[in-house]
Amino acid sequence: MHWIALRPSPDAAAAPSEPALVDTSTALAWWALRFTPLVARVGDALVLEVSASERLFGGRTALLQQLLEPNRPLAQVEYAQGATSLIAMAALQVHTCRVGQTAPVRAVLPDALPVHTLAAAQPHLPTLARLGVRTWGQLRALPRGGVVRRFGAEVVDALDRAYGQRPEVYPWLTLPDVFDAPLELAASVDSAPALLFGARRLLAQLLVWLRARQSGVLALELLWELDARRANTRHVDAHHQGGQQGTLTLRTAEATQDMSHLQRILGEQLARVTLPAPVLYLRLRSLQTQPLGGESYSLLPEDVRKGDSLHQTLERLAARLGAHSVQCATPQANHRPEHMQHWQPWRADAARKENQVAMKSGAARAYSMGARDPKDPESERDVLPAADLYPTWLLPVPQRLVVRQSIPHYHGELTLLAGPQRLETGWLEGEPALRDYYMARSPQAGLVWVYRERLEAAGDAAWFLHGLFA
Repeated sequence: MHWIALRPSPDAAAAPSEPALVDTSTALAWWALRFTPLVARVGDALVLEVSASERLFGGRTALLQQLLEPNRPLAQVEYAQGATSLIAMAALQVHTCRVGQTAPVRAVLPDALPVHTLAAAQPHLPTLARLGVRTWGQLRALPRGGVVRRFGAEVVDALDRAYGQRPEVYPWLTLPDVFDAPLELAASVDSAPALLFGARRLLAQLLVWLRARQSGVLALELLWELDARRANTRHVDAHHQGGQQGTLTLRTAEATQDMSHLQRILGEQLARVTLPAPVLYLRLRSLQTQPLGGESYSLLPEDVRKGDSLHQTLERLAARLGAHSVQCATPQANHRPEHMQHWQPWRADAARKENQVAMKSGAARAYSMGARDPKDPESERDVLPAADLYPTWLLPVPQRLVVRQSIPHYHGELTLLAGPQRLETGWLEGEPALRDYYMARSPQAGLVWVYRERLEAAGDAAWFLHGLFA
């Protein structure tokens, strides 16, 4: 067996250009769980048993390099190794090695370790000093019966575990299923945008948890606790319900680990929050997560994506301008062009559901390259029936055209180019529509989309302008 002991150095700080973590010890434990499930907290340090997972990372040396790589949560970490956890813990106190330094080549001899590094013997150090016992070897050389009577059985048990004669059992740490981290602010905060400084630390802690679970966050909730002495219990708005707590919920269209994107959205939304009283505590909680798949990177520079994705841009615009300022079209089961879609405020959770439905539908498979031969003209007609006649811009209300000698006019006489595209629908809704659509050319307006009503006589048929081609 091989054990590694880790602990943050006394001057430990967050990695460069990163906000300070809320709980450095917990973050380091989550990071260590990526390499072995046997992680335990002993005092202010962590112990890891890695013998069973060494081969998965290419050996002991490669595992240690990845465990202490620059992308770890803390910039300064002290570590030591040993055949047992107690030897590693003792070596951490005596032969401390920091990241970037060369570890001692010689193996740590347990007989030469100072007796004060054995936690079970620390209450008896004055007595052991008077007896001349300075090392583990000297303590182990004493009669076992006398040590038990004088110092208790826990000292002998600790020596047996330190020398590998008894198994080492710890309450092993596990990753929580839900991220929930509190933060006590250094001073009361009166302005909502100022809460972003503390929220950045919570987001940094969330990133460590997400990486350990190999997941991305879809929804999270920021809560703040108001000062009870100055809280207005009757204040009610979108973020306060009359109590001593306020909430702000963030949702994303795709699972993400991009904390800078979440921070920008959070800053935009906090700018519109009014605090009825100073805030003393913050809490960040995950509401919905999703496992992340691996992403392939191209060696070609032109294939590397730059900037924000579409859903990130929409989320930032919705956070800055308001949910009702960003509209999206929702398809409707109606053949009339003016009712084919419905515009509504864009929401991240709704966009995510639409993407999932599209991926599961047969339509998504029809558009895939493997579904049909793209060179087959029959496949194009099945996938896009008459789509080439639909205009780029649709008028909200069809505009009636002037007809002279049975020829419609719009900025001049119209020349019919394509059509008719016959439409017969609306009987069940009580609004029957019988139309013949045409693509026409106007001398001044260019290509337009017009239709003729078929309910009237051919000579008196009414013509309407319904769309424009950009």
